[in-house]
Amino acid sequence: MNPLHDLYAQIYVDCDALRSKTDISFRYETRAKGWIMPSYNRTFDLSIADVDLIEEALRARGRELSRMRLALTEENPAHLESIRVIEQDQRTGEELLGRLHDQKIFYRPRKAVYVGG
Repeated sequence: MNPLHDLYAQIYVDCDALRSKTDISFRYETRAKGWIMPSYNRTFDLSIADVDLIEEALRARGRELSRMRLALTEENPAHLESIRVIEQDQRTGEELLGRLHDQKIFYRPRKAVYVGG
């Protein structure tokens, strides 16, 4: 057990209604020995362009990792650890791209014919 576990307690402090009925922001603080310390920022204000830039950077990093992985061979024992690290980094980036995609809301026209693709 972590000895600091008893010193720190994550507590709910505030709940503010924001732009819509479903958009809620929670603010957390951590208390330690009577001191109130700020915790992680749990809300982010990103534009569509910001998210697009993040996604493109993740895709570029994925392409770079793929090139690095193709340069290594599994027959060489010295490359095995590098291959494992590169593949883990690729998985992490792809999972993050997936989480970003899952949080998007896609719209289609109500009156016009929708052609998916």
